[in-house]
Amino acid sequence: MDSTVTASDAAGAPGNGAEAAGSRIEAEAEIERYADQGRCVAHIDGRVVFVRFALPGERVRILIDEPHNRKDRFWTGEVIEVITASPDRVEPVWPLAGPLAWGGGVGGADLVHVSRQGQLAWKQAVISEQMKRLGHIDISVPVHPTPGDEEAGGLHWRTRLDLVADGNGRLSMRRRESHTRVALDGMPLASQQLCSIAEHHGLWSHPFDLDDHIRISAPEPRPGDPGLIESGNYAVLVNGEVLYGRRELTERVILNNRADFTYHVDAGGFWQMHRMAPAVLAGTAMKEMADTGADKARVIWDLYSGSGLFTLPIAALYPHAEILSVEGAPAAVRSARRNLKEAGADNVTVLEGDVVKVLRSLGNTARSRLTHPDIILLDPPRSGAGRRACEQISKTGAHSIIYISCNPASLARDTAYLLDSGYTLGSIYAHDIYPMTHHVETVAVLSRLRD
Repeated sequence: MDSTVTASDAAGAPGNGAEAAGSRIEAEAEIERYADQGRCVAHIDGRVVFVRFALPGERVRILIDEPHNRKDRFWTGEVIEVITASPDRVEPVWPLAGPLAWGGGVGGADLVHVSRQGQLAWKQAVISEQMKRLGHIDISVPVHPTPGDEEAGGLHWRTRLDLVADGNGRLSMRRRESHTRVALDGMPLASQQLCSIAEHHGLWSHPFDLDDHIRISAPEPRPGDPGLIESGNYAVLVNGEVLYGRRELTERVILNNRADFTYHVDAGGFWQMHRMAPAVLAGTAMKEMADTGADKARVIWDLYSGSGLFTLPIAALYPHAEILSVEGAPAAVRSARRNLKEAGADNVTVLEGDVVKVLRSLGNTARSRLTHPDIILLDPPRSGAGRRACEQISKTGAHSIIYISCNPASLARDTAYLLDSGYTLGSIYAHDIYPMTHHVETVAVLSRLRD
């Protein structure tokens, strides 16, 4: 690939500049394709370079990251100038999240330079590439926008925000490749409810202490809910302690405009951060649950179950089945148990602990009746379930697996493990519940091959 490399501030920089230790290495190159983690691929003198804030088909000038003299197989870099732009390129709506060279660098929105349609195309390409490379399966996966996001231009969707106080006590984010903290006076990705909480308490000008960690949590009100300020159903935590609002929050999830579920969640714990994600993901999961024959299931597992986002509707929709819920975070387990109790769901066994360890010990307990599920739903962390968990799952002989993932790479790896263990991939859906970022949520359905 044609490329031009220069080394600034280095006398007599040789070759492609790789030997110019401590120098500023710039390169002009053509961007070839999408990669993961919000980057694209270019080649410089045969070396792969993963480039931030680029788009396929563009010709750009890149600043290579430190250290410049390493001899690794690849480099990383960032766009400092666009020479020929892609049709999908737009001006960043949040410049602070853009390239360092343009005054950005705070992170949090690595696709802020991409049009909304371009973002969907990017994520579709990455999912398909990861499924092919790591999952060994060719499949095209359309990515669906979340209701309300297109009207909002991909902004105002986060119901949780984690920030740190700078030297002046202001809410801030760290600028990449430095110790500099950039003070914020707003957050374009934050939901309107969260912005209202911040404005009400003057958080953008509040005098916090240096290095304070601040989390703002603002559940999205549903029809008939009182406002967050009036109800106190929000939280501002400083170093884990409540400054405003309350520790235990109430979240409502309405499925198919009918079923209404209430959850109590810890303000400092995990909950899907997009204001519509709980309903979108739970709705998709319940549709797949019905299509896989859950009405005839005797035992259903919900693994990595959190506060019970999926457990609660499974228990309500299939009261004839015995449900096993496994989660490792103690606070989430406490919330799940309370949520199920208040809903009157007496067909669920909630176990706390590492999923692999819990499943391995299950047959040695009084709960051995739960060892042979018909359907397994799992929603693991970004790292995925992993080989050992997939082996435990495949040993059960469950006829259907519903796998919810926020990382196409770990989903692809785990899919390969399950395919090797006798399953086949039936369908996969993708939801763009993280606009302006490279993250994407997928729901994959696997079925047991008949002997």
